[in-house]
Amino acid sequence: MDNWPRTAKISYKRWRNSEQWGDADFVGQTDEDQGTDAEICTIASNFDAEVTQSSSASGSNKPEETFTVDDALEAIGFGKFQWKISFLTGLSWVADAMEMMILSILGPQLHCEWRLPSYKVALITSVVFVGMGISSPIWGNVADKYGRKVGLKVSMCWTLYYGLLSAFAPAYGWLLFLRGLVGFGIGGAPQSVTLYSEFLPVKSRGICIMLIAAFWAIGAVFEVLLALMVMPDLGWRWLLGFSTVPLAIFVCFCFWLPESPRFDVLSGRREKAMATLTRIAKENGKTLPQGRLITYNQNERGRIKDLFAPQYWKTTLLLWFIWFSNAFSYYGIVLLTTELFQAGDLCAMTQGAKIEPDCSLECRYLTSADYKDLLWTTLAEFPGLLVVLLLVDYIGRKKSMALCFVMFSLCILPLYACIGRIALTIFIFIARAFISGGYQVVFVYTPEVFPTENRALAMGTSSAMARLGALITPFVAQVLLRTSVYLTLSVYCSCSLLAGVASWLLPIETLGRNLQESSLDQEAGGQTTSNPRQSDNTTRSADQ
Repeated sequence: MDNWPRTAKISYKRWRNSEQWGDADFVGQTDEDQGTDAEICTIASNFDAEVTQSSSASGSNKPEETFTVDDALEAIGFGKFQWKISFLTGLSWVADAMEMMILSILGPQLHCEWRLPSYKVALITSVVFVGMGISSPIWGNVADKYGRKVGLKVSMCWTLYYGLLSAFAPAYGWLLFLRGLVGFGIGGAPQSVTLYSEFLPVKSRGICIMLIAAFWAIGAVFEVLLALMVMPDLGWRWLLGFSTVPLAIFVCFCFWLPESPRFDVLSGRREKAMATLTRIAKENGKTLPQGRLITYNQNERGRIKDLFAPQYWKTTLLLWFIWFSNAFSYYGIVLLTTELFQAGDLCAMTQGAKIEPDCSLECRYLTSADYKDLLWTTLAEFPGLLVVLLLVDYIGRKKSMALCFVMFSLCILPLYACIGRIALTIFIFIARAFISGGYQVVFVYTPEVFPTENRALAMGTSSAMARLGALITPFVAQVLLRTSVYLTLSVYCSCSLLAGVASWLLPIETLGRNLQESSLDQEAGGQTTSNPRQSDNTTRSADQ
């Protein structure tokens, strides 16, 4: 019995500013008086008291064993449960990609059918990105405060409802309004990565998130094939309706999705987190570690100011620029592909000739050949995904992002010269492969570098910056291109090179690093962890 006070004291003295508190001060003050650090220390002290009582009742001086969610996920490993959640969260990515690819198909069709001028066609694309940019931080805040499952389910149900309604839009104004609401719902799609990443063990996280990103490429290809089958006979309304099928499947089966045990632990709901971990272990045929699950009672979650805490502000700003550059370059190369191919004389273009716009009401429906060219361009995402899949767990996340941006810039440089159509196609294909691969790496890195308390908000705000880049890029790839091809290419080349430097300057490499639960976690300073089990979990609980 005499040993217990000394154990609690040793655990307490490992606090950074422990000299400010004495045993008498600790006992005589309330949680509110002591602040956040004291609150967590009080929780640890109460936990030690519970262990003392249980040990006294059993007549043993051995402290009760404890484990964290990381320990549990490492013990459970990757199995049947993770395969199921991969497919289900992947459906949300398929739906997201299909809604994005619709924009490149819907515009030319409505341009002809409703005799829309070019600026009204562009607004159909812009309003979707505006909705996504506004909603992404909102869905992130919802996911941090009320749960990842809640944020993802509500956003997908929202997208399904307004996606179906947009197929019945009677006029241009209604279509614009409904597609904007669809964009508002799509802004919650990145939360599927947040939810998925919190069920993965350390060694599997990078590859698994990259594999789930393959669902984006699958969705983009599927939308082009769907358009090839539906558009000639049934038209764009049926295409909008059929494109919601993956969303409908997700909504029907999303009741199976559990809440993230990391979120439950941070909310102080130990029993619910244990029930989820037990369910995963049972499905995977594994057993949980022995002992008691450590919880972190963190009430303040999803605060934007936490992204600018001393240990995170640099990472936040660099990541926002990287997300912006990714979307700016990715959608830019997609738009440039069509513009450069339709221009005709490529040599005249690169030698300074302007691309004169046609009549704003000139109509040309997409043909089967156009859909096939679009399909070939979209297939470029698969080799890009394969390249980064091989690199992300070997050279790290930061170097992989930097490499993708540099290679994209190198593939842009030959476009300055007078090259033929075949060479142009090859370089654009490679450029799109690398920029799409880099886009997927940043989806791996972002949830790894931020703690559970604001991980979803970090994904949401970063996604909002990406939507800003997507909003700006049409004015460069379509408007500026008609004035100067060299200047247009220089903008994309410079932006991607700066993003490569930003990737290199990121202060934390997350390869082999456990997901952090709270900003108070000492690993937030950039330390990596390869061993998921700690020798003294009770002391670790107090340290955090």
